[in-house]
Amino acid sequence: MSTKPEDAPSRERILAAATKLFAERGYDATSTRAIGEAVGLNIATVAYHVGAKPELYREVMRRAHLAQREVVTAALEQLHGCGTSPKETRAALLAFVDAYLTFCLNRPEVPALWMRRWLSEGADLSDIEAEFSGPLVAEVATAVRAVLDRGNLGAETDVEMLVFTMVWTSHAFAQAGLIDATGHRQGPRDVAAFDRFRRHLHGVVDGVLAGPSLHAGNADA
Repeated sequence: MSTKPEDAPSRERILAAATKLFAERGYDATSTRAIGEAVGLNIATVAYHVGAKPELYREVMRRAHLAQREVVTAALEQLHGCGTSPKETRAALLAFVDAYLTFCLNRPEVPALWMRRWLSEGADLSDIEAEFSGPLVAEVATAVRAVLDRGNLGAETDVEMLVFTMVWTSHAFAQAGLIDATGHRQGPRDVAAFDRFRRHLHGVVDGVLAGPSLHAGNADA
């Protein structure tokens, strides 16, 4: 594929169009021809700039991952810098959750791309999970576990499942929002819907950190 500086604008246009189409339609339903038509280029020109469809898709997912990693890394730095009391630790973890949720709302194409993969889009490109999402989830889980231990909080928490829960719910809300009793969709940018979801997600995190002992105590009461 081309790497000459003068080819950069065309390459970026192709990647932008591919990102949009892969997020909207998925890998399997998006052809190289459709991507080319979106930017006024033929298939040969698309291939010249970005390679075949698998290479193009891998680059789109790599960029989505890098955007995700940038936000997560910054949020982890803030988390590591929190105080060591349980109260400070809890507040810092909720701030981490908020940072990721905000990212999902600001970059909706990223959760859309990953949700497409959850539906087995591009299943033959399984190395994407091995290279990108798997290591990042493990990194976050390890960091969160260390901060919780330091703050003497959530000793019984399955941190990896907590991270997955944060990702699953944030991605889904950023794409679908909420549906009320009349079937009306309240989008993720709806202030009331966002506040409701955020409070719920914080409550889920609090409940997980509290552990089974608190729930058992409430039941006994």
